Amino acid sequence: MTDPSNYVRERTQEGRRDVQWPDAPEPLPVPVYDNHCHLEIADGPSTGSGTGGLSLREQLDRAGEVGVMGVVQAGGDIDSSRWSAWAAASDPRVLAAVAIHPNEAPAYRDAGTLDAAIAVIDELAAQPRVRAIGETGLDFFRTEADGIPAQHESFEAHIALAKKHDLAMQIHDRDAHDAVLETLERVGAPDRTVFHCFSGDAAMAEIAAKRGYYLSFAGNVTFKNAQNLRDALKVTPRERILVETDAPFLTPTPHRGRPNAPYLIPVTVRFMAVQLEVGLEELCAQLAANTLEVYGSFED
Repeated sequence: MTDPSNYVRERTQEGRRDVQWPDAPEPLPVPVYDNHCHLEIADGPSTGSGTGGLSLREQLDRAGEVGVMGVVQAGGDIDSSRWSAWAAASDPRVLAAVAIHPNEAPAYRDAGTLDAAIAVIDELAAQPRVRAIGETGLDFFRTEADGIPAQHESFEAHIALAKKHDLAMQIHDRDAHDAVLETLERVGAPDRTVFHCFSGDAAMAEIAAKRGYYLSFAGNVTFKNAQNLRDALKVTPRERILVETDAPFLTPTPHRGRPNAPYLIPVTVRFMAVQLEVGLEELCAQLAANTLEVYGSFED
């Protein structure tokens, strides 16, 4: 999953780290969903249990109070994927995505356990509330050249699992845009393919949308230096747009540097509505419909 050490570096740009939860935003007029989060990662101030962070129920209750009615909880290794499947089975407000993150794939292969790890993902994918394979993909930012073959092997194996189980796929793509697009075109993308935390530009967004992929935008679309994401958002057809937190990472402006959580989705959605020059209610309804189209009902 996302490297916590990198997250800490991002949050301490000015030599300090504010771990207090931001105030809750104004509730959305139409309910939406958080399409990608990591609620197994404890973050934020202690709640008195000594573990820090919030419980799953507390996270979901806070989200519901502002109109975020459910989350897609994503895994990145065996343990977090098992936790994601457990969370989805435990609470009707959660659906799960399971996978071996591309940055984890080289370590599994070096240990001779990549095939076994993918077999575990295959087993988890059969559970009824596991609705996606993810996050999987390619990351050329953190992985050295000798680890890239393992990423490709893992990515293609996950694509096969998404097709086998007729599940959506959540793609992690960092500094690997061309390679990800080429792989999807060569081996054939699953019917419902999502670029989690889309990081490309408008040209890539147009290619992805033309191929029928979904683009999920996170809090970094609000960052001052992320004009490429805003440009991509504006050229993406409305029926292909999703929203996520990637919590506890990528907290939207003006709360950047503090813990992120599903209850902060309204901040990003309101920002997106302004960028798209569309009414907030209309955008919320479209985002909710898109989520259900990709992952199915939370009530099943």
